[in-house]
Amino acid sequence: MINRSALLIAVTAGTVLQLTMIVIGHFSPWVANLFMFGGLGISAIAGALYASRAAGGFGGSAAGGAIAGGVCALIGIAASFALGDVPAAVLAFGTLGSTVAGAMGGIIGQTLFGSRAALN
Repeated sequence: MINRSALLIAVTAGTVLQLTMIVIGHFSPWVANLFMFGGLGISAIAGALYASRAAGGFGGSAAGGAIAGGVCALIGIAASFALGDVPAAVLAFGTLGSTVAGAMGGIIGQTLFGSRAALN
């Protein structure tokens, strides 16, 4: 079962970070060259944030983390596409990769914060 409040917090935080990165990257080629790694990292952080706030074991943390990581990446990539900084194909493979990174972040977050999440 997905914890909606934890998901909202993780998606919001991840989206703010993704949008911040793409706005900076729009004006800085150095940052733009790091979009892939930055986006994957942010999605993993969103997944870990979800897991830190939701009790649900590894499966629930991976699922919630995947959703959080994928949604925030999709929003960020769509904005980057609208700015003309990435091709349309990135919407598909970037979102897919970030969904996997979010799931991995959820698993890592469950490993690190699992017992604390159950207390929330």
